[in-house]
Amino acid sequence: MHTDEQARNTQIGVICAIAAYTMWGIAPIYFKQLLHIPAMEVLMHRVVWSVVVLVVLIGTFKQWPKVRYALTSRKVIFTLFIAGLLLGGNWLLFIWSVNHGHMLDASLGYYINPLFNVFLGRLFLGERLRPLQQFAVVLAAIGVGILIFSYGQLPWIALVLAFTFGVYGLLRKQVAVDPLPGLFLETLMLLPLALGYWVIMGSQYADLTSNPTSLNLLLLAAGIVTTAPLLCFTAAAKRIMYSTLGFFQYIGPSLMFLLAVYLYNEPLAPGRLMTFGFVWMALLIFSLDSLNAYRSQRKARLAKLA
Repeated sequence: MHTDEQARNTQIGVICAIAAYTMWGIAPIYFKQLLHIPAMEVLMHRVVWSVVVLVVLIGTFKQWPKVRYALTSRKVIFTLFIAGLLLGGNWLLFIWSVNHGHMLDASLGYYINPLFNVFLGRLFLGERLRPLQQFAVVLAAIGVGILIFSYGQLPWIALVLAFTFGVYGLLRKQVAVDPLPGLFLETLMLLPLALGYWVIMGSQYADLTSNPTSLNLLLLAAGIVTTAPLLCFTAAAKRIMYSTLGFFQYIGPSLMFLLAVYLYNEPLAPGRLMTFGFVWMALLIFSLDSLNAYRSQRKARLAKLA
């Protein structure tokens, strides 16, 4: 039973990972509608309305006892506070890069992120990769390396996005809090900073009473756009290997890549195109190896039951 339960958890984790990265991949379409609003103000709305959405969800799913339990641990609160700061910084840079014509840079960052995940998984969680998985990592690293060298300079946007989200995911995997209460607490700790910005630094769009209804609806939607993929991500991080989770990350940047090139007409250099090929080759090898491993484990379970 334990093995079957583990297999179900893995399946749920895979589904949650695919959902999370798909939503992140198409998120630039939403942020492109807010081009005229400063990135910091968009972040403020993300924090404020995410807290509102999370309060409703926690009440609906009766998660308040878990929130109160998490508040009893200083270690948990400190870890969630650091995770929240990393997440806020990642959000801010992502919004800025999308709305200033650097979506391909953001895409590069989320291509690099799985390499950080593999490194962090090996360093802190003792995870190991099978030979074909190691080969897939090498291929992905070559592809990302080609793109880095094609820049002619340090791709700081990509590196900061990869680092902040990689460490955020590691912290959330290790902290003993369920996804929904954890996300609520880490976002709640950002709320004073967001409200302070709203009162002191907010632009003309901070006054919702003077905005068009369509703009207010877009701003309010920030809560759903933010919480839905993060809840899926944290649920996935709890259920599957961190290094495996990292390879689903390629769904997001691939969608961003396609949007940047075909919808928003960002220039496509040959190095980026070559990277795309290396990354998907790595994904194919990694996926086939994972499928073979799953089939072997399934046969072993059936043989044990027989």
